Amino acid sequence: MEEALKLLRQQQWRIIDQSALGGHFDAIQSFAIDDTLCASVGGQLSSATARAWVHHDTVVLGIQDTKLPYLKDGLDYLQENGFHYIVRNSGGLAVVLDKGVLNLTLVLPEAEKGIDINRGYDAMWALVQLLFSDFKKDIEAKEIVGSYCPGSYDLSMNGKKFAGISQRRLRNGVAVQIYLSVTGSGSERANLLKQFYLHAKKSEQTKLAYPNINPDVMASLSELLSVPLTIQDVMQRFLSVLQNHSEHIYIGGLTSKELSLFSGYMQRMIDRNKNVFQS
Repeated sequence: MEEALKLLRQQQWRIIDQSALGGHFDAIQSFAIDDTLCASVGGQLSSATARAWVHHDTVVLGIQDTKLPYLKDGLDYLQENGFHYIVRNSGGLAVVLDKGVLNLTLVLPEAEKGIDINRGYDAMWALVQLLFSDFKKDIEAKEIVGSYCPGSYDLSMNGKKFAGISQRRLRNGVAVQIYLSVTGSGSERANLLKQFYLHAKKSEQTKLAYPNINPDVMASLSELLSVPLTIQDVMQRFLSVLQNHSEHIYIGGLTSKELSLFSGYMQRMIDRNKNVFQS
């Protein structure tokens, strides 16, 4: 834990809060922004940066999901149920984003020896434990079989997953990302993706492995803690934790240099999605 906490202890944290943009903010933009921040922080154009973001009714696919044999049928199912979809520029599998899911990104510079990948995951796990330490609940980091986008750093309480962590590394910058199911029904989100895979894979055998989703193993923090948490509640906790691990935090947006970088990364995301969904 101590080694992980060292990554949270930055001299200065810049906070980019995009948690209230909601329906006016496309998920494609988020992944382009995180790449921009990786390049900026990694190139020492900016201090360590923490970003918060929320997207409405969006399924974010991993690259592997685009290989599903009946992908169009799965995408049609999502649209019929009111969900937009994109494919991100990194690994992993599909996740559900909506107004009850808070995404947090920590963007850190690679030290001279680099940041070990597990240390990046551990830092986010430590952050989440600090966010909810007053509830005195054991938050485990281990794969939850039957969850969507399963991985060894699934975060859970009592065997029910409420968060997943990923990493993106680019130009000497490391972006550690997490989605936190804050409110709403974790099982309903899981059932949406269960049905997506049933439509997109059917009974066909595939070389790549896709999750056999059990909605009962997923829940939101509000469900697990029996407290009506809101996105704003968690944001206040987030800012408080960073304040306690930094000499200075400040609210900011993209700088002019970052905005020029962003246009290139945004175009890459647009092109990637166009190539996938028009092929």
